[in-house]
Amino acid sequence: MLSVEAFASVRSVLCLGAHPDDVEIGCGGTIYRLHRTYPGIEFSVVVMTGTGERAAEANAAAERFCGPGVSVQVLGLQDGFLPYSTQDPKSRLSEAVEALVPDVVFTHRRDDRHQDHSHLSDLTWQLFRDQLILEYEIPKYDGDLGTCNVYVPLTEADAGAKIDGILDVYATQRSKFWMTEDVLRAPLRLRGVEARAPELLAEGFVARKLLLG
Repeated sequence: MLSVEAFASVRSVLCLGAHPDDVEIGCGGTIYRLHRTYPGIEFSVVVMTGTGERAAEANAAAERFCGPGVSVQVLGLQDGFLPYSTQDPKSRLSEAVEALVPDVVFTHRRDDRHQDHSHLSDLTWQLFRDQLILEYEIPKYDGDLGTCNVYVPLTEADAGAKIDGILDVYATQRSKFWMTEDVLRAPLRLRGVEARAPELLAEGFVARKLLLG
């Protein structure tokens, strides 16, 4: 498999999530690895929904995964209603990222069946035209995991840091039937096999456009 070092020249990364915990579930291992490998990267996190405890968890998780210098914005829109919100998610997101010029943007898969996830993916492509956009996946009830075309190999330490971080920080979600270690590890193992990663662990993404030069 052809290996391309895509992150060596990256200076800024933007992580977008529809809900608190989406970013960490979708690309937590990758951003943890990037923070550890390239400490000069500036991270920004924007979460569309969440208030109170959920917003506090999003802030704590961002610091744990990206370091204390991370910029976090939790916009507080209504969970489950992004496409129908009267608060205009596109305007709110546009204002939140107006001053940011990231090299890489992590966002939801466009084919994700959760309406908040797919809507944020569409907004990402509308607002960012000159960045590498990597769409992450979320395992959930909808059963909509698809085919990835970009893989980031993880070590066992990376995977452990991701899973432990999610389970430690997101206390409000621990009662959910999907918030378990085995569910969080399963996609990493599957994508690790597909990528033939050295430790057979990886996060998978969809890159709809890549410019190689």
